[in-house]
Amino acid sequence: MSRKGSGDKGSGNLRMRRVKKKVCSFCIDKVESIEYKDVGRLRKFISERAKILPRRISGNCAKHQRQLTIAIKRARHIALLPFTAE
Repeated sequence: MSRKGSGDKGSGNLRMRRVKKKVCSFCIDKVESIEYKDVGRLRKFISERAKILPRRISGNCAKHQRQLTIAIKRARHIALLPFTAE
C-alpha cells in the first residue's frame, strides 16, 4: 500500500535526478548589452523551428533573457535571422 504524499506515481522505481544548474553565458562573459548584430551568438538561443528558447532551457538570467529577446526580434526585423524555419 502506498502512503499519501510519498511522491510515488505508481511506477515503483522512480529515480531522483539531480539536474545541474545552468549558468547565464552572458554573465560569465560580463556582457553589458546584447547586440542584435551578433548573429552567431543569437543563433545559439533559437530552436531549429526559429523559436526563442526559454530561460529554463537556455540557462540565461532574467535580465539577459529580456535583452536577448529584444535583440533576436530586432535581428529578425532587419532580416539577419529568420522568423520561421523552412
